[in-house]
Amino acid sequence: MIIESQIKASVVKAVNDLYGASITEEAVQLQLTRKDMKGDYTVVVFPLLKISKKNPVETGNDLGNYIKKECVEVAEFEVVKGFLNLQLSTAYWLGLLNLHVHNAEYGKTEATDKSPLVMIEYSSPNTNKPLHLGHIRNNLLGYSLSRIVEANGNRVVKTNIVNDRGIHICKSMLAWKKWGEGQTPETTGKKGDHLVGDFYVKFDQEYKKEQAELMAAGQSKEEAETNSPLMKEAREMLLKWEAHDPEVYALWQQMNQWVYQGFDVTYKQMGVDFDKIYYESDTYKVGRDMVLEGLDKQVFYRREDNSVWANLENDGLDEKLLLRSDGTSVYMTQDIGTAKLRYDDYNIDKMVYVVGNEQNYHFKVLAILLDRLGLEWGKDLVHFSYGMVELPEGKMKSREGTVVDADDLMADMINTARDMSKELGKLEGYSEEEAERVYETIALGALKYFILKVDPRKNMTFDPKESIDFNGNTGPFIQYTYARIQSINRKAQANGIELPEAISVDTAMSEKEIQLMRMISNFPSVVAEAGKVYSPALIANFVYDLSKEFNQFYHESPIAVEEDEAKRAMRLLLCQSVGTVIKNAMWMMGINVPERM
Repeated sequence: MIIESQIKASVVKAVNDLYGASITEEAVQLQLTRKDMKGDYTVVVFPLLKISKKNPVETGNDLGNYIKKECVEVAEFEVVKGFLNLQLSTAYWLGLLNLHVHNAEYGKTEATDKSPLVMIEYSSPNTNKPLHLGHIRNNLLGYSLSRIVEANGNRVVKTNIVNDRGIHICKSMLAWKKWGEGQTPETTGKKGDHLVGDFYVKFDQEYKKEQAELMAAGQSKEEAETNSPLMKEAREMLLKWEAHDPEVYALWQQMNQWVYQGFDVTYKQMGVDFDKIYYESDTYKVGRDMVLEGLDKQVFYRREDNSVWANLENDGLDEKLLLRSDGTSVYMTQDIGTAKLRYDDYNIDKMVYVVGNEQNYHFKVLAILLDRLGLEWGKDLVHFSYGMVELPEGKMKSREGTVVDADDLMADMINTARDMSKELGKLEGYSEEEAERVYETIALGALKYFILKVDPRKNMTFDPKESIDFNGNTGPFIQYTYARIQSINRKAQANGIELPEAISVDTAMSEKEIQLMRMISNFPSVVAEAGKVYSPALIANFVYDLSKEFNQFYHESPIAVEEDEAKRAMRLLLCQSVGTVIKNAMWMMGINVPERM
């Protein structure tokens, strides 16, 4: 912020003029004043004591008097031990309000053709099951991150890698072939991803029956797993797929298409999208070729059983398998191939992978391997590692069919929003169609905000009922605050109140109004920090604090009915600015805000 640079420059000048010493602005420790103290910015005095040769209070007073004369924006100061608290003038805050109130993109930095190109990968689904609650956290984090990175002035490419090959895919295919009786999404009325997921569960049920029978006949668990006729058939189907067997390949294409159509519906409802989708059935071949090329260059080595490995001991890690003895690839090989295709397609500057924390080691290895293979951004890739999400009932298991389906969860959230809104009388006078749109906006806002407000590195429990409360730290509370501001604006217009382009800097402001301006002015810094540390939670908790502060102001201060014309104009512009910040912050989380609620 400009004011921070001005204060630091004043401290540098004060140290030179008062004590005859030179310091840089970087050496000045400046921070926001604690909420329990009076002031806006605090200069930490302790590092300057060796220069001043005075005690902290004397040094603080020296600097405070100098800065007050030098920097017209500083109205008052107070020294508390080794901290110089600076209070900015009301005129400064009003000038800032005039400057930002008409900027609809406040808090965002526009990218240029020369801005860094950041690719963000999220979702990464398997084509053997529908998206579930874990995917919801992944998608919401990835999509929000893409908007935060964009808001920080970067060009962004949103990408998805679909896991559409492997033994798990063959399990669904084999189960459909054995027990499907020709079922399709059209004949069953089911979404394609749900239909395929049902057969994935069916395979696991039948496989467990076979295991139990073999173990009852005297085989160990390991022997039963190996000798299961069903699993053998699945492995044979995988070999046929890799050999491009016409029948198996046609079934694979058909069932995948069912899944993709189902995914598209879910993504649209969730409000996320992608600029480019990659498929592991394409990328694994590229990765295999790159590994063989690395083998020729002695970046990797081959063992006696014909398998190919990378030795990472010099990097403090162990050895990593890249190609099995039969020449087939592993996940790491596929990720190498995907990375190469992406770099060829976009010449990216930064790659961010949104993947759960159980893959931390995988991405450490991937970064090293990409660097060894000559992809310049490899060593600087970012693994946006996040914790798992559970329901109050506990963990979920796809094979056993105990996952919380994304479609079902979103539908339940909309039903809950509808019931609560009707009970509270929130949408009286709306047409049925208008009301349904708002119910969906509230429901998805509740879901997204509840997921995103948690530090992404932490495991979390998602409670649907708690998330949709209209009070407390929830999406609906923030949405309602925005709708309240729009209602204030409409009432002012209906009463013929026209807002001026600017307000007088002599207008009086209460401490509550100044506190709102402090928070508004800090929004760009919060956005910058969220982009730096990759945390939507910083945006979420900031906009909640702002909404809470605004509601206290709203209950304490007349706005559209204020009789003093200057105060009324100032408060209306302040409302407008808060509304802009709320809207932009919620946009960064992929959350819509209703104009009426």
